[in-house]
Amino acid sequence: MTSPARYPWAVLAHAVFLQLAAYTVRPTASYRALELGVEPALLGLVVASFSLLPLAAAVWVGRMDDAGHGRPLLLAGALLMVGSGVGLLLVTPDVWWLLGWNALLGLGHLISLLGEQSRIAEAAAISGRRRNLDALFGLYTFAGSAGQALAPTLLAVVGGGSVLPETGPLFALYLAAAACMSATTLWMVVRRSGTRGTRRSTSIPLRQALAADPAVRRPLVTSIGVSMMVLCSIDLIQVYLPALGVERGIPASVVGALLTARALATMASRLALGRLVDRFGRSGLILWATAAGAAAVLAVAVPMPEWALGAVLVGAGYALGIVQPLTMTVVSLAAPPGTRGTWLAARITANRLGQAVIPPAVGLLAAGMGSAGVFTAAGVLLGASAAGWRAGRPGRPTP
Repeated sequence: MTSPARYPWAVLAHAVFLQLAAYTVRPTASYRALELGVEPALLGLVVASFSLLPLAAAVWVGRMDDAGHGRPLLLAGALLMVGSGVGLLLVTPDVWWLLGWNALLGLGHLISLLGEQSRIAEAAAISGRRRNLDALFGLYTFAGSAGQALAPTLLAVVGGGSVLPETGPLFALYLAAAACMSATTLWMVVRRSGTRGTRRSTSIPLRQALAADPAVRRPLVTSIGVSMMVLCSIDLIQVYLPALGVERGIPASVVGALLTARALATMASRLALGRLVDRFGRSGLILWATAAGAAAVLAVAVPMPEWALGAVLVGAGYALGIVQPLTMTVVSLAAPPGTRGTWLAARITANRLGQAVIPPAVGLLAAGMGSAGVFTAAGVLLGASAAGWRAGRPGRPTP
């Protein structure tokens, strides 16, 4: 029977509720902005406000976690998620209040996300089996994907057929998910065992934490870069596949089915992650999965029948789904003692920055080529990420 230390069910439940809440509230905040009279062209401000505080505070949050303040941080994240939800529901007289609450929500999401990832890494350390970390991160990202997949379904049920649905019930739905996440947070805090001895009571100075030995820093930096590009590629698929469908005359229902197939393939790859690492090795799996994802994304740009496009997107979803949890493992294992939270926070910061910068930049660069040009550019960048990992990965397989 699997021990709780090796199989942290509370963290997995926390991840489901956290992502369900986040993927419910983010489109709802956009709907509320439209209700307040914000021009559609300015909705990017709502998106940016969610990332503003995380970009500024992520490394500080990681430092606090390294210093042994994981429990207060988890509680603070839950309070921010619930409190900002109450504010969005009851106190949004104008767009500035909306942006402020959304910024606090983004900070709460960041703190909760980092807390989850640190707890997963700690669970593997407690079990004494570092190889188990791949399977744990696979299950963890699967749980988060399940929450992300459930949110649009609930939005469709509550919003009905309205073009501009009422945001009150949707914010209430968010609050219900955030409350469930908070209850799980309390369980995680209360049930924590006395294992904080593995953490440092005083945090290592930031410059020293980031100035790791080059042999250690190289895989850390390259894995963060790969993670950023993979996440941005998934975002580009979500945003530009509908545009590609319009250009090629693919019905919206088929586009929706293609996106669902991609998401299901990603979830399937994460369930099999432990076995895949045992068979192929972590470092090689990151390399070949990233390269396969690059080839699949490049192939999307080529005109083909709908069934073939579906097969390509399933391949892209499966390959890219492998990479994200493995980069979490690399960062968790390669980070020097006492700096794991700092490096996990750096990874999240890079992901958020990449999501804010790379998709618009790729769209501008490929503007003259249409949507196919976006997928070509994304595939090339993924291929460059694979080459960067090959050059910067450890000289021997990570144990």
